[in-house]
Amino acid sequence: MILVTGSTGHFGKATIDFLLKKIPSSGIAALARDRNKAVDLAAKGIDIRTGDYTDFNSMVKAFTGIEKLLLISSNDMNDRGGQHVNAINAAQKAGVKHIVYTSADIKDPLQSAIAFITDGHDKAENQIKNSGMTYTILKNNLYAECIPMFLGEKLPGTGVFFPAGPGKTPFAARIDMAEAAAHVLTTEGHGNKEYSISSGTSYSFSDVADILSEISGRKIAYLDPPKEVFTEQLIKAGVPEMVVGFTAAFAEAIKRDEFNLPGTTLESLLGRKPISLKAFLQTVYSTKK
Repeated sequence: MILVTGSTGHFGKATIDFLLKKIPSSGIAALARDRNKAVDLAAKGIDIRTGDYTDFNSMVKAFTGIEKLLLISSNDMNDRGGQHVNAINAAQKAGVKHIVYTSADIKDPLQSAIAFITDGHDKAENQIKNSGMTYTILKNNLYAECIPMFLGEKLPGTGVFFPAGPGKTPFAARIDMAEAAAHVLTTEGHGNKEYSISSGTSYSFSDVADILSEISGRKIAYLDPPKEVFTEQLIKAGVPEMVVGFTAAFAEAIKRDEFNLPGTTLESLLGRKPISLKAFLQTVYSTKK
């Protein structure tokens, strides 16, 4: 049986949808902290198991009888690395044979501008490799969904205002990454491998502005403000300080070219070209001029 953690989140749900196209629902289990939030999955015949990354015993119980585990990294910033280690240890104790982990594709996780996130991945990867379980590490680059998260979901009227400089990122759509995860979970030959999951083309935010110009039919410029000006503007707009800091840190990592690791592994796993950035952005912005 395959178990997917984070089953009520975007990535987990999308992966389960792809699994359902490949194997019967009786072969799929889903971990949820709150069973009531997984009623739609239960209605599809999926085995819902409750557990929390901070509760070791709940995870041992949930992971018992599982052959392959998709461990989706936590979105809780409180001791994120410790949560991952806890889940990995629980999987080991429960007898999981193969663990697939969603990590991050970045040049130096411990020296990154977003080390507060990537150090948790580094701890998890080390723990997995020392666990004795067969593993596959999916090093996911930035989701294309990060662009509307950083810029807003309406076409920018005064230009793309984001302090990422000339830094480039091989953005890929989350749904493509989820499909790749489902492929890894249901096919052989992925044991003890690390895959860089990204598109084959890297884009700067100047490139993003050009794409938005094409979509909208009007010129949208790229504005590269100093980090201090950017954060000041967000705070003035009422954005919570934690979100401001998070966004500015990602902008700095992009500016340093930390994510600029294009590759063809995603295309190989999908057996087709990934969704292009223009096609993705059209789905977000084409009706929001």
